[in-house]
Parts: sequence; C-alpha cells; structure tokens
Amino acid sequence: MGRLLIFRLTFLIHYYTLCIIMKTQLSQKQADAVRYIRNWLMHKGKTPSVRELMTALGYKSPRSAALIIEELIQKGILRKRSNGDLQLIKDIDADSVHARTVDIPLVGMVTCGVPILAHENIEGFIPVSVSLAKPGFKYFLLRAKGDSMNKAGINDGDLILVRQQSVAQNGDIVVALIDDEATVKEFQHSKNCVVLMPRSNNKKHKPIILTENFQVQGVAVTTIPKLEV
Repeated sequence: MGRLLIFRLTFLIHYYTLCIIMKTQLSQKQADAVRYIRNWLMHKGKTPSVRELMTALGYKSPRSAALIIEELIQKGILRKRSNGDLQLIKDIDADSVHARTVDIPLVGMVTCGVPILAHENIEGFIPVSVSLAKPGFKYFLLRAKGDSMNKAGINDGDLILVRQQSVAQNGDIVVALIDDEATVKEFQHSKNCVVLMPRSNNKKHKPIILTENFQVQGVAVTTIPKLEV
C-alpha cells in the first residue's frame, strides 16, 4: 500500500511538472513577440501597441497580434494593467545560459578629428549584451572616424557604445555636440572652461577649449572593433 502511494505521488509530481513546462514553453512567434516587446520597453519606456506589434511580426491583421498577446498573458509572461497597458512580468531569457541582448540604434558617423555634422538618422539596430547596455539607461551606437582618439583605443571605423546623459566627469570619453557638430574626446572641466582633449599619437589634433555652446550627448561605455553592419 505504501509503495502504491509513493508511486501515485511520484506520478502526480511528474505530471504537474510536465504541465508547467508545457504551459511556459513558447512558440517561435511568441518568443519573437516577447523579445520585441522587451526591446521596445528598453527604447520607449512602454509596451508597443497591438498595431505596432502586428507590423513588427509581419502579421496582416491586428487580431493575430492580439491573440499572441493573449497567449502570453495566459502563460504568465505579460500582465494587463488596470488602464489597459501591458506589463512584461517575466523575461523568457532570465534563466537561460545564452547571452541576453537588446537592440541598440546605430546613428550617423561621428568624427574623431575635425567634427562633421551629426546625423540623427538611425542606420539600423545592433544587438548588444545587457551586461554592457544595462537596463535603466538609454544607449546608442556611433561609428568613429579618424585617429584623434586612437591612444584611448578608439580607431577609425570602430563602434562606440554610448550611454545617453548630459553630464560627464573629468576623464570620461564623451560624445559632445558643438554648434550642431559631434565629436568624440576626453572631457576635462575646470572653473572657467571645458577642454575636450584628443588622445592621439597624431600631433595634428589639438584640444578644443569651450565655455558654452556645446552639449554632452553621452559617455562612451565601451568600444567595439570595426565591424561591417
């Protein structure tokens, strides 16, 4: 009798475990939807609308996207707030051994020498590990041009991961906007002025001394060696 009870309990445990696994397993389309919603949250601070999700996933009608959302709610991935907005309550990659990434926008070319006009047009999106692009901040990628920062490890054609912020500390590598032109330099601040210092073995590059009419766009987090994207 005791053995039979143990067998039944073991069977029930395995059965309910299997039910939980089947409930939380996602189809490819469901997983794609979750990753898109997560990326949208990182960039926009809110979840996408049904029509935005429909367009991103290539559906022909909003109903298909609405059904995906309902399925994710049933699986405990999403929750609908009282105001109708969605909340991502479980990241599908949270327990994965694979690297988690978020899509970061790649914006126009930045010069590391004579500044060029800063183009805010997004060229594309590049997945970056969340260990670099940490949640809670906004980021963008810029491609460097020139050799004025090569002693700091930033070479022509490299991608620079930039955390958006308007302030910097002495020694930070910043993307600064000067009269609508962008440049990458080392930030140094004193009582009377700000100096943007080149870090190059090319002596033609000189410090830029400023008192006003410039804006810090962000601080460099890391440099990604030259890539073709």
